[in-house]
Formats: sequence, structure tokens, C-alpha cells
Amino acid sequence: MNTLEKLLSNRWFVKAQDKEGYYQVKDDVGEYRTFLTEKLGYHAIVNPYVVKLEKIPAIPENWMGILEFQEPMEYVFLCLTLMFLEDKEVDGQFILSQLTEFMQGTWKQGEIDWTVYQNRRYLVKVLKYCVKCGILQVYDGSEDKFKNDSEADVLYLNTGVSRYFMRNFTTDIMGFASPEDFIGDGWVGLDEDRGIIRRQRVYRRLLMSLGMERTPETEEDFLYVRNYGKNTIEKDFSRYFDCELQVFQNHAFLVLGEEASLGKSFPDASTLSDIALLCASLLRGLTKQGQLETGLRDAVHLSESQFLDILETCKKQYQEGFAKKYREMTTKDFCHTVMEYLERMELIEKRDGQINIRGALCRMAGRYPEDFPAAAGDEDGK
Repeated sequence: MNTLEKLLSNRWFVKAQDKEGYYQVKDDVGEYRTFLTEKLGYHAIVNPYVVKLEKIPAIPENWMGILEFQEPMEYVFLCLTLMFLEDKEVDGQFILSQLTEFMQGTWKQGEIDWTVYQNRRYLVKVLKYCVKCGILQVYDGSEDKFKNDSEADVLYLNTGVSRYFMRNFTTDIMGFASPEDFIGDGWVGLDEDRGIIRRQRVYRRLLMSLGMERTPETEEDFLYVRNYGKNTIEKDFSRYFDCELQVFQNHAFLVLGEEASLGKSFPDASTLSDIALLCASLLRGLTKQGQLETGLRDAVHLSESQFLDILETCKKQYQEGFAKKYREMTTKDFCHTVMEYLERMELIEKRDGQINIRGALCRMAGRYPEDFPAAAGDEDGK
């Protein structure tokens, strides 16, 4: 994995947490600045505490959130924690009760009752995430004790990198009214050069999303891919990692080679990814047999009940190859888990009882080897 792949695959490199990785990335990041700035519009932060690449997507997608968090209140607690740390010295210490008192006094939408187990559970999840990211270090005590006892305390060390967690914005975000405002902030001042904005938007879309679908909204961007694909775009990307740009009539995909490693991708080594590919194979078979019709822009539309039938068929037909967790699931739980995964990965879209199969899934298929059923693994993806 080269330095660019590391920058794209990780949130950041904290010196106090990974000194060797920090210095390696810091020394090499200069080699990629031109590509990152001109082609993607990305800014690399390098200072004595952290090296971070500000990765901004072309469009926000389901899988881009903090996957450890499930509830909006967890994001609220994270923001309040970051606010609390703004006034703390680097390597300064504080106790958990100071943080909870700050949150109570700052949150204006109602009282935060720490005697409520759910609130404590949310906060513990946030604090563990902060420790994992290198924002905090536990000096003494355990968050789990606070989860069970609101009087329990923990002593933390502030590493000082919390101030680099959020993006730097060029304008006042208090005037923002939609997610698109946050995306467009990085292009403030470039309105007179739409070519730069379009190029960076296309490169981001190919790099950060599961392909680009041709729609009335993306027609201009798709034309750019058609015109500059193999001669320019693929060469720019392949200069730094193993990949190939595939352009079809209504879709474009940046397909990674075996040597490339760019963080989250599809397919990956998980059983859920295998199941998605097997379902795609079943869908292709039904389409070829005329039982399902391909609609506008190669999309496949079917009812939710039809899709659930396909998931059930997948489980019955291939479950001997699944990890134990998925083999032993009830059909209902299996269908729910797989559908949730496909929605999160933007491979399907569910609306009004109908399922829209996105182009990325329509273009793929998976099958087991001829000697199937093989011995199933005990761990996910093993």
C-alpha cells in the first residue's frame, strides 16, 4: 500500500498513536499534492500532531457516516465532546464528570439526564470512538463503569487532534441549509471556472462512489468521462494505483486491481459482499429468462416481495458456503440484514414498496466454484 492509498484509506495519522506511520506519510505526502489539489480538490493537513487528507465526496452517501453510530444523539454527543475539547490544552487531563457537566450546560434542546442508561450508553460509545481515533487517551478508569453507574468517573488525556477532526470551511456554515451546501463549500471562488469544478466532481465521484450513473443531473459529468476517460482520467488514477476505468452506455466504474487498497470497496472479503454478488447472479439469470425487465438506463425494478423471494432463494441455494453467522440466521433476519447492507452500500434503492437495483450491482455477478458446497468458514469472510 503506497502513501496515497494510506491517505485515502484512513481518517488520519496521529503522531501520538502511530509515530512510524505518521512520519512515513508526512515525508511522502508532497509527492501527491499536485494530483490531490488539481484533480480532486483535496487539502492535506500536516502539522506536528497529525497528517490528514480532507476527503470530500462528490455526493453524500449512506455508507459515509460513522458506522459505529446508529442514533442522531450519538452524533450530538460527539459534537459536544469536540466543543468541550476546544478549550483544553494539548496533553491536558480532565475527568468524565467535567465533560458531562459541560454537555448539560451547552445542550439547549432539553435536559440530558445521566441517570438514564440510554444516554450513558450513547456517550460511552462516543468516548470509545474518540479513543479509537486518537482524540482521547484513557489515563485512569473505564467508560464501561460509567455505563452501569452514573457516578463513576474516568480520567482522560486530550491529545490535541480533536481540532482537526472536523473539516475546515471557507464560509460561515450557519447559513447552510442542505447537505449540498457543505459539499459545495470547497468550490467557493471557483464559480468562474466550471471546468475545474466539473473535473474535481467527476474524479471524486469515480474514486469515492460505487460508480457513476448517467442521469439528467449527471449528463454533463458523464460526457466529461466519455471524452477524457481512457486518455486522461484512467492515466491519472493508474499513475498512483492499480485500476481500470470502465465506461458503458449509462455507467462508469473505477475498477480496482488486486494490488490496489483504497479502504472501503465493493466487493470485499466479507460474507455479505459474497451474498450480494450471488443475489446479483440470480437477478441476471431472471433477467435473461425474461422474468425481470431491464428498465431505463439498465436499471432493474421489482417489487419488494419479489426481491425478498430472491434473497430467500439465495439463502436456500448457497447457505452452505456462508459463514456460520449467516447460515444460522432465520430467513427473516437474513433478508433484513442483507437488504440493510445493500441499501447502505447504495446498491439498491427502496421506495414505496419497490426496489430499484442500481447499476453497480447489475454489472456484477458471483458464483461458487464447481465443487460447491465447500466447507464454510466460522468467521465473517473466512
